[in-house]
Amino acid sequence: MSTATIINRLTPDEYLALEQDAEQRHEFLDGERVAMAGGSRRHNLMATRVARLLGNHLEVGPCRVYQSDMKVRVERANRFYYPDVMVCCDAVDEDADDYFETAPTLIVEVLSPRTAATDDGEKRVNYQTLPSLAEYLPLDPQTGHAALYRRGGAFWTRTALVPGERIELVSLSLDIPLATLIGRGEA
Repeated sequence: MSTATIINRLTPDEYLALEQDAEQRHEFLDGERVAMAGGSRRHNLMATRVARLLGNHLEVGPCRVYQSDMKVRVERANRFYYPDVMVCCDAVDEDADDYFETAPTLIVEVLSPRTAATDDGEKRVNYQTLPSLAEYLPLDPQTGHAALYRRGGAFWTRTALVPGERIELVSLSLDIPLATLIGRGEA
């Protein structure tokens, strides 16, 4: 005999209230609050490196760089995610919520074997519904490879990158060796 599990769906406001004081972070997936696992040393070091390099590049200007503790709201998909690194270049509305952003310019996800399919699948598709998003960059710390998704009007292009190549983040006016960004020496 099987038993049904009842899932109590939360509203976005209920989720945000619970998350504000939570000891563990949770993503919000269409009414469900899903706990996030911790990342590996390699994952955290790469995310920190990317955030630092982007922050140094954008130090003077309107852009803000967040690392893993700021949520992005994807309203069309009824989701809140915690990207590994997010850059927002819009002006902050005085009525804006202090706990999430809605208009990122760039999102970077550091892949792991456990999250790669979701990060370069469901999350990517949902992120691409954000009108402000110009580029999405999943990085693979194990191989040093990357995929750069860039909005071109109504369409997205995907560029596969391997160690030894340069990456151009047009949205941020940054051209840098991929190896520098991911931490595998200088190219």
